[in-house]
Amino acid sequence: MRYCINCCIHLLPNDLHRQCFRCRGPDHNNQKCPVCKGENKIPLYADSKQMKWLAVLEVRTDHCESWNGFFCLRKGKLCSLMFGLIVMTLVMVSYILTGAKHGLLLIPSPFHYGAFASNPSLMDNESLSDMKDHYQPSKMNISYVKDYPSIKLIIDTITSKIEFITRQRPDLEELRKQEPHMFSVIPNKFLPNSKNPCWYEEYRGNTTTDPYATNSYALYSKRFRIVFDYLRKVFWNHLYHYKGKHYRLRCLPHFYIIGQPKCGTTDLYDRLRLHPEVRFSASKEPHWWTRKRFGIIRLRDGFHDRYPVEDYLDLFDLAAHQIQSVLQSEAVRERGKMNNIIIGEASASTMWDNNAWIFFYDNSTDGEPPFLIQDFIHAFQPNAKLIIMLRDPVERLYSDYLYFASANKSAEDFHEKVAESLQLFEGCVLDYSLRACVYNNTLNNAMPVRLQVGLYVVYLLDWLTVFNKDQILVLRLEDHASNMRYTMHKVFQFLDLGPLSEKQEALITKSPASNTRRPEDRSLGPMLPTTKAILRDFYRPFNTKLAQVLFDDAFLWKRT
Repeated sequence: MRYCINCCIHLLPNDLHRQCFRCRGPDHNNQKCPVCKGENKIPLYADSKQMKWLAVLEVRTDHCESWNGFFCLRKGKLCSLMFGLIVMTLVMVSYILTGAKHGLLLIPSPFHYGAFASNPSLMDNESLSDMKDHYQPSKMNISYVKDYPSIKLIIDTITSKIEFITRQRPDLEELRKQEPHMFSVIPNKFLPNSKNPCWYEEYRGNTTTDPYATNSYALYSKRFRIVFDYLRKVFWNHLYHYKGKHYRLRCLPHFYIIGQPKCGTTDLYDRLRLHPEVRFSASKEPHWWTRKRFGIIRLRDGFHDRYPVEDYLDLFDLAAHQIQSVLQSEAVRERGKMNNIIIGEASASTMWDNNAWIFFYDNSTDGEPPFLIQDFIHAFQPNAKLIIMLRDPVERLYSDYLYFASANKSAEDFHEKVAESLQLFEGCVLDYSLRACVYNNTLNNAMPVRLQVGLYVVYLLDWLTVFNKDQILVLRLEDHASNMRYTMHKVFQFLDLGPLSEKQEALITKSPASNTRRPEDRSLGPMLPTTKAILRDFYRPFNTKLAQVLFDDAFLWKRT
C-alpha cells in the first residue's frame, strides 16, 4: 500500500500519484483544489478500508521541521553540559575551601596516620603485602600534579618539622632479653692472634652428619647451594681436633659496607675483594641483620621462619677455613704473628632498613624503634669498622626507581611517584617525629619511591650514637668515579691493609665499573627538571646537616 504524505487523498495500489494536486508543485491552492475543499469529508483508505480521520497520525518530512528537531536536540545537550559544569564548579569550590586549612590548593595528604601498628599477631596472620593493603592510602589522581609552587608548600611543611634529636641508647641487658639465643652463640671475646673476630666452637657431629642440612640460606636460595655443596666436601678437613674433641672456627665480619643502595657499593665490593687480605661472605648481601633474622626473604612474601645466627655464620666458613690455615701455620703458632686476613659483609640495607622492628620489639616510644641494627652489632663487635658509600640523593632516587620499577617507567611516571611520596611523608611528619617516620614500615611500604633512603644524616646520626666517628668511613660515589685510586687507598688505609704491588693495584683500580645503569634505562633519559628541583628542595636540609656532621661541604652536592 502506498500513501501520499503531502495531501489528504487516498492512493490505491494502481494509482500512479497523478491525482495528487499538491505534489504537482508549489502553486497548489487548497481553496481551488476540488479534492481539498471538502477535506473534512474525504475519507482515508488504508488497505482499501475506510478509517476515521482522527485515527490518522500525520507524519511530515519537511526539511525545515527536521532541522528544528536537530537544533532542539543540540539545545538539550548544551543545557545538560552547562548543568554538569555548574555542579563540578560547586564541588571544586567546596573541595578547595575544605583543604584551605593547610594553606594548600593541592591534593591533601592521602595517608593520614593514626596509631602505629603494634599488634604482634599481625606477624602470624598477615603478610607484609596484606598489611600494606590494609593501610593503603586513599586513591588520589595526581597524574597531572606538576605544579612546583604547590609541591613546594608540602616540602616547606616537612622542613618545618625536621628535628635531629639524639636517640637514647638501650642497655646491654635489654638487648640480651630481646635476642637471648644470639648472645648464647657469639662469645664476648675473640681469638687474640687474629685481626678478624673469630672463635672456636665445639662440633658434636660425626663424619656422616651434614652440618648445613638446616641452613636456611641453602634451603631457600639456589645460588647458595653450590657453595654449601663444596663446604660439605671439605668441612671435616677443616675441623680442629683437640683432646678427643672437634672444633670448628667461627667468624664474624671485621668490617661492614652498610650502605647505601644504588650508591656504588657493588663496585666497591668487587674491587675490595681483589685485595689478597680481604675475604667476603658467600654472598655480597646476606641481609641477615635487617631481614633474614626476622624471617623476611622478600617483603612481598611476608614472614618465614627466622634465620638463626648459625645460618649467618655459615656464610663465612670459606673465609674461616683460610684463616684457620693461617692460624695453624708455623709462623703464627711459633713466631707469634697475627692473622691479617679480614672478612667483609656488604648488605646495603644494614644502614637504613629497620622496618621489621615493629613486629618484634615492644616498648616503642612515640612510634620510634626501641632497638636498631647497630645496637646489636655493637654489642657483639664494639670495634667493628663501617664503610658507607653515598651519592647525590636526588640522583640516587632516580637510579633506584629505574632499577626496581618493573613497568611503565618514564620521567613523567617518576615525577608522579615523587609527588605522591612527598604527600605521604608530609602526612607522617605532621603527627610523628622524623625518626618515627623514617623507620616506619607502613609508610615505607606505601611510598611509591624510597625517599627515606636518601635521608643519610638521619641514619648516620643514629649509628654515631653507638660507634665512634673514627670507626666509620663515609665516601662519595662521585669521588670514587672520578678518582678511583684515591678512594680505594682511603679504604685500604681505613682497614689497615698491607701494601700492594703495582700489578695488584692496577687490577683493583683499572677494572671496569660494576653494576652500572642498564642500557634500556639509559634510553629513558634524565628526570624532569621540575622533579629535580623538587627533590633538591626536599633533601637540602638533610644534606646541610650531613655536611656539618662530616665537616665536608662536598656532601651538599651543589655541583651535581
